[in-house]
Amino acid sequence: MDPVVTAIIGAVAGILVGFLVGFIIRKKLGEAKIGSAEAEAKKILEEAKKNAESAKKEALIEVKEKNMAQRNELEREIRERRNEISRLENRIAKKEETLDKKTEALEHKSEVLDKKIKENDELREVQNEILKQQLKKLEEISGISIEQAKQELFDRVESEIKHELAQRLDELETQFKEEADDKAKNILSLAIQRYASDHVSEATVSSVALPSDEMKGRIIGREGRNIQKIETLTGVELVIDDTPETITLSGFDPVRREVARIALERLISDGRIHPARIEEMVEKAQKEVEASVKQAGERATFEVGIHGIHPDLVKLLGRLKYRTSYGQNVLKHSIEVAFLAGIMADELGLDSTIAKRAGLLHDIGKAFPHDVEGSHVEIGVNAAKKYKESREVVHAIEAHHNDVEPKTIIAVLVQAADAISAARPGARREDMENYIKRLEKLEEIAKSFDGIDKAFAIQAGREIRVMVKPEEVNDAGMKVIAREMAAKIQSEVKYPGQIKINLIRESRAVDYAK
Repeated sequence: MDPVVTAIIGAVAGILVGFLVGFIIRKKLGEAKIGSAEAEAKKILEEAKKNAESAKKEALIEVKEKNMAQRNELEREIRERRNEISRLENRIAKKEETLDKKTEALEHKSEVLDKKIKENDELREVQNEILKQQLKKLEEISGISIEQAKQELFDRVESEIKHELAQRLDELETQFKEEADDKAKNILSLAIQRYASDHVSEATVSSVALPSDEMKGRIIGREGRNIQKIETLTGVELVIDDTPETITLSGFDPVRREVARIALERLISDGRIHPARIEEMVEKAQKEVEASVKQAGERATFEVGIHGIHPDLVKLLGRLKYRTSYGQNVLKHSIEVAFLAGIMADELGLDSTIAKRAGLLHDIGKAFPHDVEGSHVEIGVNAAKKYKESREVVHAIEAHHNDVEPKTIIAVLVQAADAISAARPGARREDMENYIKRLEKLEEIAKSFDGIDKAFAIQAGREIRVMVKPEEVNDAGMKVIAREMAAKIQSEVKYPGQIKINLIRESRAVDYAK
C-alpha cells in the first residue's frame, strides 16, 4: 500500500480515536470534567496530527527515493538500448556499404557480359552467313539440296540400324537356342548317368521245357481231359506240336500265362497229372502269382520312394512285371521313367515327388487285361482318376503319348523320360522283318507328298531325311510338309520313342568357263 495513503489513514484513525476518547471521558467524568477532557483531547488530537504529518513526510520521502531509484534504473536501461541500437546502426551501415560495392561490381560485370554477348551475336551472324554460303556452294557442287541430303543420311542410318538390329536378333536367337540345347542336353545326360540301369529286358516265358516227349501225352490226358482242365482253369491255350520236348503257352494275359507256366512246371516236376491235381496246382500258382504281383508293386513304390498310392494301384503296378513292350519289361521301364523324370525335375527346381509318381504310373493302363476297351492311355487316366490321383499325375499320364497337348512341365518331363527309356540301345527289341517293314513304311509315307525327291530312313528308323525339289517347294512350304508328314506317321505307324523328320532343300547353280 502507498505510504501516503497509510499515513492519511493513520491520521484519520487517530482523530477518530481522540473523539471517541473525549466522548467517553466526558460521559464518565461528567460535566465538570468536560473542559479538562477537551483540553486533553485537543492535545491528543494535535499529537495525532503531528504524528500523521511526520508519517506522511516519511512516506513521501520513501516514495521519492523509490521513484528516484526506478528512474535511475530506467535511464540506465535506456542508455544501454541506445548503445545497442547505435551498434546495430553501425553494422547496418557497413553492410549497406559492402552491398553497394558488390552491386557496383555486378553492374560492371553485367556490362562486360552484355558487351561479350553482343560480340558473340555478331560473330554468330557472321558464321551463319559463311555457313549459308558454304552450304550453297555444296548444293551447287553436289547437285542436291540440304533436305535431300538429310533424307539420304537418315535412310542410310536407318538401314544400317535395321541391319545391325537384325544381326543382333539373329545372334541372340542363335545363342538362346545353343544355350537351351546345351542346358537340355546337360540335364538329360545327367539324368541318364545318375540312373544307369543295369537291365536290358527279360523275355516273357511263353514255352515250358519237358523232360521227354512222353510227357506230352500225360499232359493231354485221356481224351484230352487234362489239357482241357488246364486251359479252362488258366484261360491259356496249350500248343502241343512237333517241337521236341517243348509246350508253347499262348494267351493275351501275361499274368494268366505266368500262372499256367508255374502250374505246368510243378505238375511236370510232381509227375501226378490228373484233373484234381491240376486244380490244386493252378490254385497254388494263382496265390503265388498274386503274392508276387503285390510284392513287385510294393517293391517298385519303395524303390522309387513314392508313398500313399492306393493298394489297388500298387497291385496293378505289380501286374506290369509280367508285361513287356517290344521286349522291354514294362514295370522296369516305369521305374526307369520315374527316376529319370525325378532327376530332371530336381535339376529344374520342380517337385521331383510328383514327377516320380507320374513317371511310375504313366503306363498303368497296360496292367489291365485285353478285354478292357480303350487304349492304355485312356485306361490309365480312368484308373488314376478312380483312385484319386492328383490332376498333375492324371494329365502326365494322358499326355505322355501326345494324346493331348502337355500343359505342365511335369508332363513334358514324363514324356521325355519315356522316350529316353524306350529309345536307349538295348531297351527294346523287335524282329528283323518288322524292323524292315517299318523303315520301308516311313520312306513310303515321306515319298507320298508332292515335291519330294528322295527319302531315307536313318538312325535305326528314328530319323527320316527327306530331299525336296527346290523348284517346287519353297522354304515356307517345307514347314507345312514336315508338319503334315509327322501327323501322317503318327497316325499310320507304330514305333517306340519318337522320329525326327529332317527336310533339306538345296539350290545349285552350275556353269562352265570356256
